[in-house]
Amino acid sequence: MGKIRDWMHGKGRGVVIAVVILLALWIIVDFYRTNHPKPEQKEPAKISEPYEGSSSSSEGDVRTQGDAEEDTQDEKQENSQKLGDSSDGQTVTEETAGKASDEDTSKEDPELDTTEEDTKDSGLTTTEEDTGTPGEASQTENGDITLGFAGDINLDETWTVMKHMRQKGKGIQGCIDPRLIRKMRSCDYMVLNNEFSISNRGKAMKGKAYTFRAPRRNVKLLQQLGVDAVSLANNHVYDYGERAFLDTLSALENNGIKYTGGGKDIKEAKKPVYFQSKGKTIAVIAATRAEKYILTPAAGKHSPGVFRTYDDTQYVRAIRRAKKKADVVIAFVHWGTEYSTKLESAQTSQAKDYINAGADVVVGAHTHCLQGVGYYKGKPIFYSLGNYWFNEKTLYTTLLLLTIRKNGSVETRMLPCLQSGRETHLLTGKSKVRKFVNYVNGISVNAKIGAKGVVRSR
Repeated sequence: MGKIRDWMHGKGRGVVIAVVILLALWIIVDFYRTNHPKPEQKEPAKISEPYEGSSSSSEGDVRTQGDAEEDTQDEKQENSQKLGDSSDGQTVTEETAGKASDEDTSKEDPELDTTEEDTKDSGLTTTEEDTGTPGEASQTENGDITLGFAGDINLDETWTVMKHMRQKGKGIQGCIDPRLIRKMRSCDYMVLNNEFSISNRGKAMKGKAYTFRAPRRNVKLLQQLGVDAVSLANNHVYDYGERAFLDTLSALENNGIKYTGGGKDIKEAKKPVYFQSKGKTIAVIAATRAEKYILTPAAGKHSPGVFRTYDDTQYVRAIRRAKKKADVVIAFVHWGTEYSTKLESAQTSQAKDYINAGADVVVGAHTHCLQGVGYYKGKPIFYSLGNYWFNEKTLYTTLLLLTIRKNGSVETRMLPCLQSGRETHLLTGKSKVRKFVNYVNGISVNAKIGAKGVVRSR
């Protein structure tokens, strides 16, 4: 006992003190972690689907025989074609925009029911534009026109988000924030990426890790969101083959929803959707370069498919033609590497090509996560809007608002949103909005988003 007592008064005392200090530090660290959890938003994971993800800029376009001849014919015809003619794009006017089914009553109150604090934090100030007649162009005194753009959405009944919606039993309003839906419906025109086929027919394409198909009845969900037009230029719209793809075209047409980026042949696939409002014409034209291993067929002279832009010659030509007929042209392109904020060289180089051809705004999709914003010659490039309502991952997303002023200038605004728990919500509260803004600014090139969501060059 005497030896133990001597050891405690000597080296043992230091050991005991060290153990006590380490124990105290562990308690402090554990308390801090419990009360200061890591933020939900993380750098997106790497690509998980082996066949998807955009290819490098060195990949050549798989062109169909007769495409060059078709381009020549289109060039000869462009001066004789009138705006709005069915031979040169689908025209949406104020009278035909966002028509909803008779059963739909979700447009009764288009105002944003935000609190004063929420309005300050999210930039969702309710204006005359937000309170216009649902589904029609807002009749504002200053003549502004607002277009809404959203990224990937999936209405496949077997997919996780739709299963969640059915289980929850509150419809699309239970999964996409009602404030966002009202904002979408109050836009003059609303466009998003249709990442699935719409059909009850067809067989899943071989070699694809994921295939998506929604029943025709789910087109009503697009109507409830106020969608006027969709991009078909993606790597899932042809997942169930030609018959299902053609069914998709007819389902959209029969429900008053226009499409671009895909069609019965290359001539239709290359056509823009034209919006006409308040003395201005706006063109939206879509194309895709999303697949690393190309499985989705390109539209041909006599065959259905999507409009590709691996080699962007045809797409640039189509943008140039659209600019001759429209005051504002938006290029909506499917590209990039999935779940990565790192831009591919093809994205940065082709975006410049689109703007040089006449695009006023470039909007991207496909990556399933937000990518940064850039500017070229004063024109904004939103490299990818990411998921809007697509899967179970927790990821930032946005509702992009493009406001075309009476003088022709375009103001862009990103509403801060989060996809989480198979739902998409508007972010409000200073802390959440600030984190969103900081995240977007951190991954952007030469653009900056302010606290109100307005995007400017820097």
